[in-house]
Amino acid sequence: MKYSNIPTAQSLVHHCKARGIKNIIISPGSRNAPLTISFSEDLFFNCYSIVDERCAAFFALGISQQLMQPTVILCTSGSALLNYYPAIAEAFYSDIPLIVISADRPSYKVDIGDGQTIRQENVFEKHIGHSANLKQDVCHATHKIRKYDPDQLVEENIDQSQILVQKTNDKALNKALNIAIANNTPVHINIPFEEPLYETVEESPLLPQIELLKKQGENGLDEWQDYIHSWQNASRKMVLVGVNPPNAVEKMYLEILAKDPTVVVMTECTSNLFHPNFFPNIDSIIAPIEKSANKEELFKMLRPEIVLTFGGLIVSKKIKAFLRDYTPLMHWHVNPKKAYNTFFSLTKHFKTTPNELFKNLLANPSSQESNYYDYWAERKDHYKLRRQQYLLEIPFSDMWVFHKTLESIPSNYQLQLSNSSTVRYAQLFDLEPSIRVFCNRGTSGIDGSTSTAIGASIYEPSPTLLITGDLSFIYDSNGLWNNYIKPNFRIIVINNGGGGIFRILPGKEETDNFNTFFETTHNLNIQSIAEMYNFEFESVSNKIDLIEALGSFYKASEKPKILEIKTPRLLNNNILLSYFDFIS
Repeated sequence: MKYSNIPTAQSLVHHCKARGIKNIIISPGSRNAPLTISFSEDLFFNCYSIVDERCAAFFALGISQQLMQPTVILCTSGSALLNYYPAIAEAFYSDIPLIVISADRPSYKVDIGDGQTIRQENVFEKHIGHSANLKQDVCHATHKIRKYDPDQLVEENIDQSQILVQKTNDKALNKALNIAIANNTPVHINIPFEEPLYETVEESPLLPQIELLKKQGENGLDEWQDYIHSWQNASRKMVLVGVNPPNAVEKMYLEILAKDPTVVVMTECTSNLFHPNFFPNIDSIIAPIEKSANKEELFKMLRPEIVLTFGGLIVSKKIKAFLRDYTPLMHWHVNPKKAYNTFFSLTKHFKTTPNELFKNLLANPSSQESNYYDYWAERKDHYKLRRQQYLLEIPFSDMWVFHKTLESIPSNYQLQLSNSSTVRYAQLFDLEPSIRVFCNRGTSGIDGSTSTAIGASIYEPSPTLLITGDLSFIYDSNGLWNNYIKPNFRIIVINNGGGGIFRILPGKEETDNFNTFFETTHNLNIQSIAEMYNFEFESVSNKIDLIEALGSFYKASEKPKILEIKTPRLLNNNILLSYFDFIS
């Protein structure tokens, strides 16, 4: 085993190992060599080499998303670090722990015209759980410190100065790593290294001061009786669930909610909650009301007295608009960390988990008489029948393709969705309950969907399917540039020749300006990308070929597969917009 001879590199390895942080995503460089050597030479760690830092960060995010544990991303100095930013912002808003480690030039080489050097300290200030800027080791390359920055030598004796550096850095590492674990948040650790960078030792004599996170007890919840009383006496209650990990809520609580006549549970495919009595297609309830002649009356009937929310961000714009216009008397949000005032009516933040809340809130289920659930369940069943009829009538299009594609997914798959039109179309259909659904909804960007899906597949024994749009797929095509893609990994690219979602937005006009700067139409060859990265590839553009292709797409293979589905760009938006008219 080899370690860098630089103490801080050794120390960081010890700190990560003590906390069981095993997965290290390394992007190549020279300034980070002390850390690359120390991690990759230690068999405790699982090290992955990914060249593109943006892809590397989303790859790490996918691993942390699945394991719910921190993953390290490690890069060299300069602009390499900035490429991490999109994934860091996503992790910040999605409560996913990442350990961002950047190698840096010594402070005396910043802003003097030295190469590959930027101001790295606190560079993620607005979107990071914590930033730690470590001190440079003074026992390494001491002659350069004496020459360029002698003020670093605070003691006459070099060994004494190094002891102070070690204590300061250990304190900073303990704080940063413990915050990442406790708060499920990204943290940034910036480490200056002076050359030489490649010298090693066989053993690490270093014994850093490691302070592991102390386990916190459950937060006490005050004033329970008042909230239980309000819940039991409300005749219209809406439970609205955003992004939620699979199996996070105990089934007995879901059963109680599902059988309560005063409760409507609205979910999205990213909620990973399934019950026949739940409402998984939110827009199919809201859109017909918007088009109704008596919409004011219907919205008042749907308006809940209490909205209880948990999970991450909501996809549906319609439910957000409804609850902002018809505000509930009370909005309660359940999250140990934060509560967004999404509907401008937040009255209570329960800093706990949904299971802990339901254990208290549902101990004595409501006995109120109400037709709240029954009325809207009847409407839901009606809209579902109308959807089935509509799908029989429409031609080959995005909507028909999503229907057939989602219907084809085998049991127990992990489904990763890209953003924009992909995740929105997915909300219109029902999924088989064993399918686990994920999407980067923290910032809702299209930039890292492929990389995240590949990272998420690493420790997932079941196959992973990514459904993505053409722009999202091409944007993150560097995500395929690695050696870790499993043969059972599948990608379906819905290729409508551009950013099709912009065709359904208000103000759209069929002009060259729109096609160029909004829809960004293209004729790029996805098959060439598949061939470059050694994927099996098939392309279809009609109903018969798609059904035939889906019949073999999920079968075992020696290589991962890409299925491209070309849909009619100019027809798709009309089919989608007409859907809501039809079910209404």
